[in-house]
Amino acid sequence: MLTNPSQKYLAHAPIQLADRQWPDKTLTQAPRWLSTDLRDGNQALAEPMDAARKLRFWDLLLKCGFKEIEVAFPSASETDFQFVRQLIEENRIPEDVTIQVLTQARSDLIERTFASLEGAHSATVHLYNATAPLFRKLVFRQSKEEIIQLAVTATRQVRALCEANPQTRWRYEYSPETFCFTEPEFALQICEAVADVWEPSPERPMIINLPATVEVNTPNVYADQIEYFCRHFSRRDAVCISVHPHNDRGSGVASAELAILAGADRVEGCLFGNGERTGNVCLVTLAMNLYSQGISPQLDFSDMKQVVELVEQCNQLPVHPRHPYAGKLAFTAFSGSHQDAIKKGFTARGESSSALWEMPYLPVDPNDIGCSYEAVIRVNSQSGKSGAAWMLEQNHGLVLPRGLQQDFSRHVQAQTDREGSEMTLSALWQLFRELYGPHQTAPRQLQDYRTESQADGSLQLWARVQTQDGVITLQGKGNGLLSAAADAIKSRFALTLSIEDYHEHTLGRHSESRSAAYIRCTFKQGMSRWGTGIDNDVSRASLQALLNALPAG
Repeated sequence: MLTNPSQKYLAHAPIQLADRQWPDKTLTQAPRWLSTDLRDGNQALAEPMDAARKLRFWDLLLKCGFKEIEVAFPSASETDFQFVRQLIEENRIPEDVTIQVLTQARSDLIERTFASLEGAHSATVHLYNATAPLFRKLVFRQSKEEIIQLAVTATRQVRALCEANPQTRWRYEYSPETFCFTEPEFALQICEAVADVWEPSPERPMIINLPATVEVNTPNVYADQIEYFCRHFSRRDAVCISVHPHNDRGSGVASAELAILAGADRVEGCLFGNGERTGNVCLVTLAMNLYSQGISPQLDFSDMKQVVELVEQCNQLPVHPRHPYAGKLAFTAFSGSHQDAIKKGFTARGESSSALWEMPYLPVDPNDIGCSYEAVIRVNSQSGKSGAAWMLEQNHGLVLPRGLQQDFSRHVQAQTDREGSEMTLSALWQLFRELYGPHQTAPRQLQDYRTESQADGSLQLWARVQTQDGVITLQGKGNGLLSAAADAIKSRFALTLSIEDYHEHTLGRHSESRSAAYIRCTFKQGMSRWGTGIDNDVSRASLQALLNALPAG
């Protein structure tokens, strides 16, 4: 990289719009959406989709609720031409859906485009030509007047062909390609000339698409360009202003959102941002951003996993695991502080009657897009006490006391540090059982017990316990069940212990639900151990927890 990049690269000048209005506006409704996955997205694939993959993608877009879909560049290839014909001839286009096709401003290509659309009930013809100085000078070597004449002549041909085929409901879209680095005055001039030919009206709808073909500036500059155009275009109320942001600077989503604030009515893009170079704007992210603000996006991503799987199959490209809302790790926290906040958020939600979603680190409820809570918190060496506790609570119903969370966390961290990898739920549960013993192979397993109240108010306990050496009988006396059990253990094993912590809870809401008990005991020399017991009877669970807290041997 250059030490002084200004010797090679010039900053693109911002537009002068001193009284801009868009910064004070807020998003209140969804824009019109156009998916260009089957055209712009498809042309960016190393292996473009065949007809079968295109049809699967088409069906997905319909299921998601798209009403405008750019399906092909029919004059560019026979494959694209035949795909348009297949959609029409096999009656695959719902009445409320409009297909869109792209064409360059050349007479023969326009003729071929209309041939592909024969019999369509509703179609948009999208014509474009590049307008920026760089393209006028280096690519086309044409003057401004010649560039305008090209667009005007092509528009006349499109209008004539539309009028010659009245059985189709036609829309016309014109794009001054490279709008974002075209002089604002010239962008207005060419669009005014095109609109003069088309004469937009409710009977003859028109879309003016203002693309950020290559991102060359910050999103606020793009918003200024859109607002300037909307303010000065003479037929603003008669046309739909569309935007098509690319993502060269990584700010395509921001550019689209600010463009809507600046007056745009419609957004073109792809699911998960596929497209040439760094891609088009991601329509999933845009839609879900609206959803997270309480605005219906008018698109349905309630089964996000299926959307991801189908797009990956069709594009043969992976969706990044950290992609907003859709990636496999989009709602996942490994960090201890994040896990603790999320765990507390879910606890508070369970205790609240409010329907409002208020959750640390999670902007939307994963359930709303078909994701479970199982992957919200996952455990590795970066995790704290809340991560392991959350997983045991969600999958086994165990609500660990804070002290036990801390104790277990130390063991979990030691193991993940040794192995250097994430700890699965199965491994986590196995470690918990080995440490605290809520399983049928514990070294001391309670068989049965009975108690008897004594005249002095104490309780006498008799218990039969299975050990590695056979069944033994414990007998002790105390002022309660656990103190009697502690006395019996002292007598049988010559162990002096003190019960320092005790917790219990049911594992369900029904009367037949099992109970879990947690006990922390201290022994000589200050040694401390936890034990856990699970049983249909809470007293049995408590006794087993105490047995599981004893040192081995």
